Amino acid sequence: MTASVYVLGLTGSIASGKSTAAGYFRAAGVPVWDADTAVGRIYAQDRDVIARVSEICPEAAREGKIDRDVLRRRIQTTPSLLGKIEAIVHPLVRADRDTFIEKAAESGSRLVVCEIPLLFETGAETSCDGVLAMVTTPEERRRRVLARPGMSEETLNVLLGRQIPDEERLSRADFVIESGSLSSVEREVGALIDRITHRVAG
Repeated sequence: MTASVYVLGLTGSIASGKSTAAGYFRAAGVPVWDADTAVGRIYAQDRDVIARVSEICPEAAREGKIDRDVLRRRIQTTPSLLGKIEAIVHPLVRADRDTFIEKAAESGSRLVVCEIPLLFETGAETSCDGVLAMVTTPEERRRRVLARPGMSEETLNVLLGRQIPDEERLSRADFVIESGSLSSVEREVGALIDRITHRVAG
């Protein structure tokens, strides 16, 4: 733990209920850092990153920032770009996360949640005290994903190809919550908050 803060990594496959769980943590007053939001902020505001990514993928540079949709499509057609992009962005994302955790510790928080979709895939679990994995059925995941604007079976398969299988993720997680009804997720998140904060206080 950082000082007296317990860092909980929140992960799961696409459409597994991560954002829903994160919302309940926030509602309970727990600071939540979102990797996707941090990346978006970096692509929109960090001039050095925008310049470096523009050199690799010029078509993704639009109106002084990086268009993530264009970049995502380009990576799908040219997978070799992914490693180069990650080498630029990941160090800044980690620094952003560390700063968030430090500020939470200074404010007296006993629990911080870091929502990281590719947590195990990027080795981010080493920076966490525990990991919560959200899970849903493959059928429900597919239904949720294909209901999103601009999503297709092909895009879903590409995204799943970057993620470890559910079985491995669940075996490596310290806590698991099934993304069923909203009330059940809220109840389980509340129980987990109590469990962790009592452990930290104890």
